[in-house]
Amino acid sequence: MEKIISFFNREQNLLIHIIATILVTILGICFRLSVYEWVLVYFMVALVVSSELLNSAIELAVDMFTSEFNSLAMVAKDTAAAAVVVSAFTALAVGIYVFLPKVISLLN
Repeated sequence: MEKIISFFNREQNLLIHIIATILVTILGICFRLSVYEWVLVYFMVALVVSSELLNSAIELAVDMFTSEFNSLAMVAKDTAAAAVVVSAFTALAVGIYVFLPKVISLLN
């Protein structure tokens, strides 16, 4: 249990993604998503979590090899973080595509 706690202390963004996944799953059940919609939603979850894990791996690898400021190390870290942002915005767009019509129909 200690290792899990220390992992989430180090990787707080991953915890945010897991909480978001739980919320999206609850919403998906409430809105009775189709199989196609579940595939879209969980493909995006996998994309975001994979991006976050790769970002963490790149940051840890860079930190392992350099403790001094290095402009290339900074670019590597920033690029990996940008990949997470791109995947998160893509997931948001897919979430809007899947859930917005359901919310609108619920309001009507």
